[in-house]
Amino acid sequence: MNGYCYDLHVHTKESSACGARTGAEQAEEAFQSGYAGIVITDHFFNGNTAVSADLPWEERVRGLCAGYESARKKGEELGLDVLFGWEYSYFGTDFITLGLGTDWLLEHPDVLSWPPEEYLDRVRAEGAYVIHAHPFREAWYVKAIRLMPTRVDAVEIVNTSHEDPAFNRRAKWYAEEFGLTAVGGSDAHYPGCIQGGVYLKERVRTVDELIGQLRGGGVLGVKEKIMKKD
Repeated sequence: MNGYCYDLHVHTKESSACGARTGAEQAEEAFQSGYAGIVITDHFFNGNTAVSADLPWEERVRGLCAGYESARKKGEELGLDVLFGWEYSYFGTDFITLGLGTDWLLEHPDVLSWPPEEYLDRVRAEGAYVIHAHPFREAWYVKAIRLMPTRVDAVEIVNTSHEDPAFNRRAKWYAEEFGLTAVGGSDAHYPGCIQGGVYLKERVRTVDELIGQLRGGGVLGVKEKIMKKD
């Protein structure tokens, strides 16, 4: 498919406890795989974070950004666009948050006390773009499937880390039923996992430009996993 390919869901081991690759390694893999850019979306402090809760808030924010900074530096060397976001969690219900940076986080040290509905309403009111990540995933840590169609902007209809295609089919129904933008991502944690994403009409250099494409009909299609033939 023509267009510029961006993976909207990538983790690093600097900031996600479940990550197995550094931000620089993720950037290198994406570049070698032909991507124009990636979004580093490490787990927020209410998810599987690698950042200690015992640290002062400012240090926790720096820890959340560590994987992104590693990827950004490598991206600058390679010519790969590397953007920042995070994956907010509520007992297995996950939301990728784009458009808010470290300044916003430093100004809101009470963010973890907000109920998820308040979190979604407030970040979107302040300009964030929210993607409901893998909404129909079933796993041991997912206690309930929660849909919040009026509180998100987009749905991750393809998550290429899924082995059960039903999870993605249901997510596509969710996006179509509620008129939400359909996007994709790899949810990459390990080597060889950057396979999903979106094709955009224009190349984007900043998160604001990415959001502009997502809001303005700039998504040409969703990238799915390359199926290997026997």
